[in-house]
Amino acid sequence: MTAIAVLLVLVVLALSADVLSDHLFRTGFGDIDLPGAFAKPSLEEPRLWFGLDALGRSEVVRMLYGGRVSLFVGVFGSLVALTIGLTVGMTAGYFGGWWDDVAVWMITTIESIPLIYFLIMIGLYFKLDAVSLTVFIGAIAWLGAANLARGQTISLRGRDYVTAARTVGASPGRIILRHIFPNVLPLMVVVLMLAVGGTILAESAISFLGFGIVPPQPSWGNMLSGATQYYFKGPHLIFFPSAAITLTVLCVFLIGDGLRDALDPRLRGSESIARR
Repeated sequence: MTAIAVLLVLVVLALSADVLSDHLFRTGFGDIDLPGAFAKPSLEEPRLWFGLDALGRSEVVRMLYGGRVSLFVGVFGSLVALTIGLTVGMTAGYFGGWWDDVAVWMITTIESIPLIYFLIMIGLYFKLDAVSLTVFIGAIAWLGAANLARGQTISLRGRDYVTAARTVGASPGRIILRHIFPNVLPLMVVVLMLAVGGTILAESAISFLGFGIVPPQPSWGNMLSGATQYYFKGPHLIFFPSAAITLTVLCVFLIGDGLRDALDPRLRGSESIARR
């Protein structure tokens, strides 16, 4: 519950970046103040709460806008990956045959390509913004969801209620959506939460290497990348983006772990026995 509360605060702050920038901090993420470059964090003015970067831009404002980008990439990229993974996994598990062979071949082939190196190659040839980077990450991060959905579907397609639905003439699409998907969904919710953290880390890593979100548009990853060369002049420029990434991913993983405990009947049973 604490992780959910912290994550909601981060999301609200990121969504309120425009309002806070205009009315509280009174500066934009691209406003430059060269004489104040590397100013240390201070409570004198709201825009100085996290200090200023190498160009005199407010670090707290850039953190808010960077959080909007990083959280969007994490959530939307995970939804793209989950959609592709569920579609491929459930259809392959239900129909089997040649489509199952093709799906397994695609999964094993793409899994053999390191994600970071693949994204670096994409970043070399394309100028990535938040949307395109999100789509690329989601398009190659669906493998785990597909494997789990396929395995669950294979175990469910022989159940009595699926056989009964097939006997009365229900179409394969109706069986998958009405009888298999609701039983796979609880596990996929946990997968989604864990995928959000992994996607945020992937975006941060690729932006840190200089092939992701292009400045001046801030993201936590490229803010951290730009701060590493100023370790002695402005150590605060490294601390805040790295702390935000760590806190967000930790909260998402804790939420995913809590959902796994809540939705897994075997774990609920073991907990009740332990209490007795």
